[in-house]
Amino acid sequence: MLIAVISGFIFALVIPLIMGWLKPKSTIWAAILPLSIFGYFLSKLPLILAGETLKMSYQWVPSIGVNLDFYLDGLSYLFVLLISGIGSLVFIYTSAYLKGHHYLDRFYGYLSMFMASMLGLVLSDNIYTLFIFWELTSISSFFLIGFNNDNPDSRKSAITALAVTGIGGLFLMAAMVGLGHITEVYQISALAPLAESIQSDSLYGWVLFFLFIAAFTKSAQFPFHFWLPGAMKAPTPVSTYLHSATMVKAGIYLLARFTPILGNHEWWNSTLIIIGAITMTYAAIHALFRLDLKGILAYSTISALGILVFLIGLGTKEALLAASVFILVHALYKATLFLVTGIIDHETGTRDIRQLGGLNKVMLPVGIAAMLAALSNAGIPPSFGFVGKDLIYDATLGMGDVAWLLTGLAIFTNAALLFAGFLAGIKPFVGKLPEKFEQLHLPGPAMYIPPLLLGVLGIVFGLAPGLIEGSIIRPTVQAITGATPDFHLKLWHGFNLILLLSAITIGSGTLLYFLLKPSEGLLAKVTRFEKVSPQSIITLIANGFVAISRNWTKFFQNGYLRFYLITILSFLCILLGYRFFTGVELYIDTAKLTDVTLYEAIVILIMATAIFFTVFSKSRLTAVASLGVVGYSFCMIFLFYSAPDLAMTQFSIDTLTVILFVLVLYNLPRYLVLPDNNDKIRDGLLALVFGTLISVLTLEVMNESVTKEISEYYAKNAYILGKGKNVVNVILVDFRGFDTIVEITVLAIAAIGVFGLLKLHLKSTEKE
Repeated sequence: MLIAVISGFIFALVIPLIMGWLKPKSTIWAAILPLSIFGYFLSKLPLILAGETLKMSYQWVPSIGVNLDFYLDGLSYLFVLLISGIGSLVFIYTSAYLKGHHYLDRFYGYLSMFMASMLGLVLSDNIYTLFIFWELTSISSFFLIGFNNDNPDSRKSAITALAVTGIGGLFLMAAMVGLGHITEVYQISALAPLAESIQSDSLYGWVLFFLFIAAFTKSAQFPFHFWLPGAMKAPTPVSTYLHSATMVKAGIYLLARFTPILGNHEWWNSTLIIIGAITMTYAAIHALFRLDLKGILAYSTISALGILVFLIGLGTKEALLAASVFILVHALYKATLFLVTGIIDHETGTRDIRQLGGLNKVMLPVGIAAMLAALSNAGIPPSFGFVGKDLIYDATLGMGDVAWLLTGLAIFTNAALLFAGFLAGIKPFVGKLPEKFEQLHLPGPAMYIPPLLLGVLGIVFGLAPGLIEGSIIRPTVQAITGATPDFHLKLWHGFNLILLLSAITIGSGTLLYFLLKPSEGLLAKVTRFEKVSPQSIITLIANGFVAISRNWTKFFQNGYLRFYLITILSFLCILLGYRFFTGVELYIDTAKLTDVTLYEAIVILIMATAIFFTVFSKSRLTAVASLGVVGYSFCMIFLFYSAPDLAMTQFSIDTLTVILFVLVLYNLPRYLVLPDNNDKIRDGLLALVFGTLISVLTLEVMNESVTKEISEYYAKNAYILGKGKNVVNVILVDFRGFDTIVEITVLAIAAIGVFGLLKLHLKSTEKE
């Protein structure tokens, strides 16, 4: 499994090189990778049929519980087949859809990176690696959504998607850290037996909240749904792969995976039911009035994701069975409709539903694929969607006192989705063909075979649901519920209440399709409420943060070094002042003080004189030279107290500092332009306060008991472990080598910056 995941990242790195060297006329061969991964996981079907799971573990950072643990069970098996199977078709479709594109190699790299990230996400059995792959899906989707980077709308959509899902990633990290803190167990598969203790912990509510935010942002739940319609600026293969079959279902996968661990609790069920119900109805209403094919599919996708969250929230075995089936149903018909939309846009140059019609006359196979997907979307027999819709109603009818309310919401949502599916899958292909489209032709097989295959599968699985019942659906339900499910998928259940509800849904949705004609006027009635929409509110909040940040930066980062020093020193004074306000223990034993020698008195006098010249000199060079004298005075003190190594270090640093200052200040005015007296008083008081506080801190530290365990350890092990007789050098190079590397890096960066300033020659813009 590790190879399956890593191969995607490797392929993303090498494909630009391969295509750059070979310059192939066709890129359909790029589908070999996802097809190979699909074949590999198909080979695990006997294991899944036997009800077994597959675990693999690779040590990464075991000291903190971060390992590459992979786990293949029924739930992850369903998702890896969708990711690799639909991914293969998307790769094939892309070879024709973006044929000749200048950055096609880059696009394949992004797709491969995303596929690998999604595979890692659904296969992860470690809470921290789950988070890592979760973030990788957000990053790779950012590249894909913003692929047309010369388009401002694409860039904006990519940034919006990254911001929303990125915030969700932070909350997911908090949830995983909380789980790790509660259980000290990092394997997800080992958390289910601890469900009771997790839910009784005081942190359970916070873990639940953080996990919900992560899932809702990624799966476009209300009020975080708005990023998904904007992401439709991406090329159609991206919309197909990310926004119908894989990425947006990452949040659904997260909820399903943690249902045995965090589910079956009032907070879990109530929250998911409410958010799911709001999302599915809200988005279904929006889908009724859209004019752009991608907009219609975007809002219908949000509504379908709301249905899945709603079903997981119900939490019964019937609801979880319905969710498992609907994940596959939605992936098949929505991927088909997106691919068909891409063909329509590619051939006609428009996605406006009002301008399309009669395309069956020029691209019949595409029309057949769209019709099959529309039937499955509508839940019309013998499609697989009919089976899924029956299961949804079976789940809502078993909810006791609120059964009819929940069923009514489901009927309304499904009727609206039927309308949206007919708009996207049937309307463009029936009726009279506009004259401007008469010269259109059927695209190549690489474009129409993928949607046709997906559309046919939606009918085949409906006619023979037994093909996937034992191999995919039953293991998925077992993984979510933790129990062996007892059900049998059938297309026909006889005449019953559920069949009547399906008939009502189909009838009302079809009637709505013939009565409601999308128009600019209807769309305007919906968009006039955008000022109070979640997107507008969140955008307003974001703009407020930007304004605050701009003013904050303008105030604190104004370009004046002295202001930066004042800010830093003032903050330190406040911290130290508060610390000393809480209590200071000072004790000076004068009996232990040695007499001041003549040499020490002379050095101190030199230091005081140098400080005086530094503070009151009007010459920059004199001030720098005086600072150097202060440093050399410290060197003498170190020598007096038998610290020659420190003295040499101080001498080197002071010499280098003086030289650098002189070189930098060489081209500056010779004399300082000093501030007024008020500024001088302010700076003097600040320096006096800060110096006093540091002196008090030093005296207090001297009263602390001295522990020599660390120094004794270094002295004892310097030669044994570091093979060096100079203890200080061994500490710097071996024991604290990483700290030293960081310090050297900082000095190197500073040196490069100084060198750049010295070599900088700015032309004067003033007239001489």
